[in-house]
Amino acid sequence: MVKLTKYILLACIVLIQQACVKDLQDDINDGGWNHERTILDIQFENQMGTALIETVDAATGDINLAINVDAVPDLSNIRLKKLQLSYQAEASLEVGDALNFENGSRSASITVTSATGETRNYTITVSEFTETLVGTWDVKKLTIYGGTGPEYGGGAVMQLTDKPWCWSETYGPQAECDNVLTFTMTGVTDEGNTSGICINDAGADGKYADFIFLGDGNKENPGVDIDLKKFYRQIPEGESTWVRDYAANTITFTDKEGRKTTGSLVTAGTEDLGNGLSMTIERNAFAFNLSGTDDWTNIYSDYDKFVKKVRRYWISVSKR
Repeated sequence: MVKLTKYILLACIVLIQQACVKDLQDDINDGGWNHERTILDIQFENQMGTALIETVDAATGDINLAINVDAVPDLSNIRLKKLQLSYQAEASLEVGDALNFENGSRSASITVTSATGETRNYTITVSEFTETLVGTWDVKKLTIYGGTGPEYGGGAVMQLTDKPWCWSETYGPQAECDNVLTFTMTGVTDEGNTSGICINDAGADGKYADFIFLGDGNKENPGVDIDLKKFYRQIPEGESTWVRDYAANTITFTDKEGRKTTGSLVTAGTEDLGNGLSMTIERNAFAFNLSGTDDWTNIYSDYDKFVKKVRRYWISVSKR
């Protein structure tokens, strides 16, 4: 009799626990506890970078983002590409729907509703983005910062053409200084980066520099020429593709063989390089950080600066 009573009591406890679990699961599924109504991530077609999402209060929120206006005729039909909401929330807009930002405030709204029926209205404001890289650029000069031990006077900032005896008379760096770069934009990546095609035309002389450092200046193997394209052919000859990452402030070029080089487009100003050295950019330049090797044996030589300890490289340009 005692055992039977125990079994009955145990069965009752199990049934009660199951009922409690079921009730709790029903509450979770029904969302009766859930007041969340937040936009976690949002992206529109031709959006540049990541949207800035701010929850102002329980009823309102602000979203700021940029749209590439070169890729759309106007802002009247901007389609939603991605929308991530808090758990069980619903929005007044679905992926594929469009908003009209062609108004004085460049804004539109989207409402998010929680499982409990509470709402938050987000005001989305767009700014117009134009890719400044697009267009035609004339190459003006090639400059390096190089040298082992700049703290001991071993560093220098100089144009490659300052030392003509280091290069070929026909295909030296001067061959690049009439080149013409033409950038066109073909799209925007899923990460919001611009991308397109670059044409590096050889210019009036029809020549590209071979960047061969003549063997007469080779300190380690006298008489042996050195191919320095790994340093100085940063913008590929002819056609290449490019991707501009605004978050990282970089431009990556990819040539037809798949070789990638990464630099940045810098504006007019003076770069302080330390140890009394600087680089003044008159208009714009494509700048590349290079990784050379210290050569204390040949410090102060052109060989050290051009071949061994190359540090930074600028291709100065002027936009038409």
